Amino acid sequence: MNLNDTATLASLLEAFLLASGKAMSLERLSELFEEGERPDTKQLKAALAHLDKSCKKRAFELKEVASGYRLQIRDEFSPWVGRLWEEKPQRYSRAMLETLALIAYRQPITRGEIEDIRGVTVNSQIIKTLMERDWIRVVGYRDVPGKPAMLATTKGFLDYFNLKSLDQLPTLAEIRELELEPELPLEEGLAAQVSVDDDDEPAVEHKPATKDFRSLLAELDAMETGLKTDFDDLRDEEGEEGADGSGNQDDAGGAKPSEQP
Repeated sequence: MNLNDTATLASLLEAFLLASGKAMSLERLSELFEEGERPDTKQLKAALAHLDKSCKKRAFELKEVASGYRLQIRDEFSPWVGRLWEEKPQRYSRAMLETLALIAYRQPITRGEIEDIRGVTVNSQIIKTLMERDWIRVVGYRDVPGKPAMLATTKGFLDYFNLKSLDQLPTLAEIRELELEPELPLEEGLAAQVSVDDDDEPAVEHKPATKDFRSLLAELDAMETGLKTDFDDLRDEEGEEGADGSGNQDDAGGAKPSEQP
């Protein structure tokens, strides 16, 4: 096999990505070659560009996300492809979507700060579910009494919503211009079960379609103006602690208890 030929190398990379079934970084792709035949970064990028071009009229596309490159079904085919799975569409409460949006736009943010903005306490199951899905993580602890955990999004969050970095999040101005949609398209059939419904907030049923963060946020109520969006990219995840252990009450519309000393 002539790996110096861009088309040949592109076909091999396509085989790697199809077999992997997940995003692969340039470093990981490079490791799959023997030392003497290993293409350099420039060759890999040229081959990936060739592969991307060859996918233009295919049902799948080459997508670069936070974790690397992956092959995925195009958004327009998602409603039909979703029929391959018989699972009932997952249901997501408005409280969960609002919590995720606040973490994405104000990270790092504590559970108490989320509650201050929403005006109600955050259900512990919401935080647990978001962590189980690898959408959020603890990145540190606020230097205030009680040392509340600071939450931020993960590479898994970026990958799921087809984002390469936090800079690609839509601005709040763009979100407010979107028309509300009756259904928010999130992928069904994920490993973690989600059934976090609030007594005062009806859940929204999701059918598998495009994994687009704009669609998710379009269903949220208008949030306060002036939220910061110029966040640095994700930090190294080494040394991270476990889930937020704060003792706040569940999200049930009641008054928020004060922070523990």
